Amino acid sequence: MHIEDQKILPALSNFKSIKEFIKSKNIYCILIDFQLAELEDIVLELKENNKKIIVHVDLIKGLASNEFGVIYLIQKLHIDGIISTKHQAILLAKKRGIIAIQRIFLKDSLSLEKSLKLVNKVNPDYLEILPAISNSILTTIIKRTSMKVFCGGLIQNQSQIDDCLQNGAVGVTTSNTSLWNQ
Repeated sequence: MHIEDQKILPALSNFKSIKEFIKSKNIYCILIDFQLAELEDIVLELKENNKKIIVHVDLIKGLASNEFGVIYLIQKLHIDGIISTKHQAILLAKKRGIIAIQRIFLKDSLSLEKSLKLVNKVNPDYLEILPAISNSILTTIIKRTSMKVFCGGLIQNQSQIDDCLQNGAVGVTTSNTSLWNQ
């Protein structure tokens, strides 16, 4: 299974969500908001349950979202991919052969232009666009980058997921457990 075959990417931020995810049919997950000291045991448990792990390197407490942090995740924990807003982390992930997802925030036209310029230079495997409710601009982003896009942030219901998918997203990221098995 490829990551884009899974329309919902669960974002796990606590131990209860890990248990829910393990019971789900989903394969890929995103780890956010954990402490670095917790990651090794979490990754081991997920791997034992045949799950694939994407780590949001900017949102792990105690982990530097730089070259050294990414190398640690790859070499020590054998993760399957990363998400980051930092282009150096994305470049290293690509170089090391793991999934590289560039997260961009759409605040205004200027942030969109700067993000698209960087994305076209870095060429990540996927984009994650936040907030997901800005999905009406997806066709423009996809056309200008030729990237596969996930939408994330502020997703509260199935209708919002459907809107993202209908506007060209390959999937959505969400921590809302009630939406994981839709």
